Amino acid sequence: MTEEAVTAHTLTPVLRVLRSCLHLMVAALLALAAVRALAEHAPDAPAVLATAVALFAVYATGPRLPRLRSSTGAAALWLAAVALLWTVLLALTQDGVWLAFPLFFVQLHLLPLRGALPAVVATTVVAVAGFGWHTHTLSVGTVLGPALGAAVAVAVVLGYEALYRESEQRRRLIEELTAARSELAAAEHAAGVLAERERLAREIHDTLAQGLSSIQLLLRAAERALPQRPGTALGHVRQARTAAVGNLAEARRFVRALSPPDLEAGSLPAALERLCATTARTSPLAVHCQVSGVPTALPTAHEVALLRIAQSALANTVRHAGAGRAELTLSYMDTEVALDVVDDGAGFVPAEVPAPGSAAARGTGFGLAAMRARARALQGTLVVESAPGEGTAVAVTLPCPATASVPAPSVPDPAPDPAPDATPEAAS
Repeated sequence: MTEEAVTAHTLTPVLRVLRSCLHLMVAALLALAAVRALAEHAPDAPAVLATAVALFAVYATGPRLPRLRSSTGAAALWLAAVALLWTVLLALTQDGVWLAFPLFFVQLHLLPLRGALPAVVATTVVAVAGFGWHTHTLSVGTVLGPALGAAVAVAVVLGYEALYRESEQRRRLIEELTAARSELAAAEHAAGVLAERERLAREIHDTLAQGLSSIQLLLRAAERALPQRPGTALGHVRQARTAAVGNLAEARRFVRALSPPDLEAGSLPAALERLCATTARTSPLAVHCQVSGVPTALPTAHEVALLRIAQSALANTVRHAGAGRAELTLSYMDTEVALDVVDDGAGFVPAEVPAPGSAAARGTGFGLAAMRARARALQGTLVVESAPGEGTAVAVTLPCPATASVPAPSVPDPAPDPAPDATPEAAS
């Protein structure tokens, strides 16, 4: 066995018990040989006793020598001394042949397999020759006895080695699986945290950020109207207050991952109509909404994504495009639903929009990234077409399951400005 195997085996509780039993067997066989020689009053009884004591002393010092476990050379020298004394004992009494069996295990335990097998064969030959010399015969039993003992010892040790290697492989596999499971759990936790962070970022951009921008515009308009037009200023303040109340409700809803209030109050086409009406009422932008195809019931995630994308696209038009008119079209098709938002504003170069978080972004660019992320999360696509002076077109297409058609909702006329304490509509 290798040095690593020996070191590992010394830590095995089962192996420690087996080694203790092996040491007891050696002591018992030596005592048996000495007692029988003394009991039979053999002429060489004193020599047998002295050799047995010497052999036990040398054998007993082995487990107390640390180098035997770390050095094959030291183990070979110690085994040579034990084998020499055993050979002397075998020459004095045939009872020494029984010590060959524990010696097989000691040799297989301390030496590498390529050195242990020759040592076992040599020990077997000496045992057969010594026993035959004492009995003056060399029968089949005389040869098979030690040979079978050596074969059993080799089979037991090799079998134990195979079981030990398999056990170690399983232990390492379990450790790897445990580590992989821990890493997977950590990765899933990190992915969940990142996904929730992205969701909150999108919701904040599409609701609170747009609402605060609308409130800021309304308050600036009220500031310009004062003091000459107090009635107009009061109307702007009321609209700003309504927008603030609405954004507070939106914040509470997206923290709890609830649907927007516009979708809870009606269908997606109706929510888009109200969005267009609110945008036209709170900004100089003229917004027109139309529905193409037969409206069908969509999954809630699709309706939320389309509404949020429409809010973000119209908010970008109001803040950056300087447009006078915008067209919003919701198209129902057999297996897809599409939303197009087109304006006649200043336009821009989509490839030159800095990535969110970069030094050049300066707080901009997250709207397009959030819209793309919403579309991508539902296996959809979002395309932005624009050029300086030619307006902007935002087109999102989402695959949707085939569902039964529902009657198209009636489109209400744009509602008048809400009262100060009324529940607000979705702000851009």
